[in-house]
Amino acid sequence: MAIGEPSHALRWRGPLPAVPWRKIMRAIVLEKFGGLDSLVYKDIPEPEPEAGEVVIDIKAFGLNHAEIHMRRGEWAEAAEVSGIECVGIVKSCPGGEFPVGAKVAALMGGLGRTRNGSYAEFTRAPVSNVALIDAELSWAELAAIPETYATAWTCLFRNLEIEPGQLLLVRGGTSSFGQAAIKMAVNAGLRVLATTRSRNRFAMLEALGVERCELEALDLSERIAESKQIDAVLDLVGNSVIIDSLAMLRRGGRACLAGWLGGLDPIADFNPLLQMASGVYLTFFGSFVFGTPGFPLSDVPLQDIAREVAAGKLDAKPARVFAFEDIREAHRVMEANEAGGKMVVVRG
Repeated sequence: MAIGEPSHALRWRGPLPAVPWRKIMRAIVLEKFGGLDSLVYKDIPEPEPEAGEVVIDIKAFGLNHAEIHMRRGEWAEAAEVSGIECVGIVKSCPGGEFPVGAKVAALMGGLGRTRNGSYAEFTRAPVSNVALIDAELSWAELAAIPETYATAWTCLFRNLEIEPGQLLLVRGGTSSFGQAAIKMAVNAGLRVLATTRSRNRFAMLEALGVERCELEALDLSERIAESKQIDAVLDLVGNSVIIDSLAMLRRGGRACLAGWLGGLDPIADFNPLLQMASGVYLTFFGSFVFGTPGFPLSDVPLQDIAREVAAGKLDAKPARVFAFEDIREAHRVMEANEAGGKMVVVRG
């Protein structure tokens, strides 16, 4: 025994155990919380297939404001590899739920939050958060659909229970989410109003089929002509205006809170007794529930939506397309609200 070596020290007595060989992939890693320099390119192990999950060869992914909050450390959870959605090809699926080689979309189910997400060459997602999305579209066009359209569809047709002929107000209409909701609502036969912070964006919203645009304001319910007549409000501005959204609904009308373009501060001193009109409904939707028993991704007709896009019945083209190597510039554009719609990243 060497001098100073404890008697209970472990000694090597033969060949070292074999270490399984892991393939390496390129990923964009969140090295720290903060600015654009927090996103760093690294080689990390590929995800290995596990029962109940799908390993996806990522071809493209959409960008979302949630990923800015994760990068800054403002979200409750953030994984080492960000990205809450992607489209690609099934590399492996131990349970056989999806055939190898199938075109699929994946979103949330912990992606980018509690498990490594889509800012990489490969990711592993729960089967419940994967859906077929085969259509005659480029990867960039497919990548503009999953998170945005699945969330918009659920807010409109499940939470708000919209019907043809109703009057819908979309607050935050120029966001990629807002534009998707407007297009789907117009296609469904609704009259749509929308808000934006800039008059320069009125023409863009009107081209989507919006009946009239309003400048976003904290007291919009006191200025809008249709106040107390609106059937539904999709509120993407968030906590800062949701009480005002409730104030403009007709009796039986619904407001769905589904975005925080106005910031993440909570509703101050919320008192329903004093601040909510009787007979109106407040509902909330967050895409992090996709894949749970109450919100299966299979409930969302992503395949039909993709085919409508391919057939020209629904315009879902991305506003900006970035290369995988340009993630910092993509985040800069998203943070500055310069995109004017959905941004996607395509792997070469």
